[in-house]
Amino acid sequence: MPDDIYFSALHDHHLYDGLEEESCTGEELLIEGPAGQLQLLTSCPQCYQGESPIAVICHPHPLYGGSLNNKVVHILANTFNELGLLSVTFNFRGVGRSGGRFDNGLGETADLLAVVRWVRSRHPLAPLWLAGFSFGSFVALQAAQQLQIERLLLVAPPVSMFDFSNLKGPEGSWMVIQGGKDEVTAPEAVSAWVHRQWPRPRYEWLADADHFFHGRLNRLRERVLAAWGRGNSEQ
Repeated sequence: MPDDIYFSALHDHHLYDGLEEESCTGEELLIEGPAGQLQLLTSCPQCYQGESPIAVICHPHPLYGGSLNNKVVHILANTFNELGLLSVTFNFRGVGRSGGRFDNGLGETADLLAVVRWVRSRHPLAPLWLAGFSFGSFVALQAAQQLQIERLLLVAPPVSMFDFSNLKGPEGSWMVIQGGKDEVTAPEAVSAWVHRQWPRPRYEWLADADHFFHGRLNRLRERVLAAWGRGNSEQ
């Protein structure tokens, strides 16, 4: 999909405006990032133990209303909490209380790496999971090239907008979730990209879901729980 069509789709559907959810937070912090302070929220399940995994979740496109309060980010954080993980969401540079300005994925990847360093300084023994929605999935996959991670979740990765060609999934477990009625990211392009990957991710196709998973958030949650819930063979 050409860039102008992609961004037109974001405008036409108002992207993330009005879709925010209030996060259930354990802590709100400002940490040092590469372009200034980064606003960070933790969501801590009461059952969290210091050596359990920690999931860091990346929000969608900053220039079109994407933030840590996005509803898909919110449901992913809650889903990881249900699995017993501590979840961490944060605002990329230039969003909310985070300093700096948009950097087309490069600076945002540096932001994510800074958040991971902060997480590991606090919880050095905790396995790391990364997740991202839309633009956030591009950032999460870029950071995964440089990190030791246990699991990776990409939701509606914009493979037609950003350069995914030289990016590889992790050796560990990873999953892609895509809506069949996505009006922003071409579903067929995502499917083609997934089938070129090795090792191939688990691929969850929600045939009637749009880019924003309107009315399908519970199904998104259920797919993650089914794949990575307690007692699952991947666990």
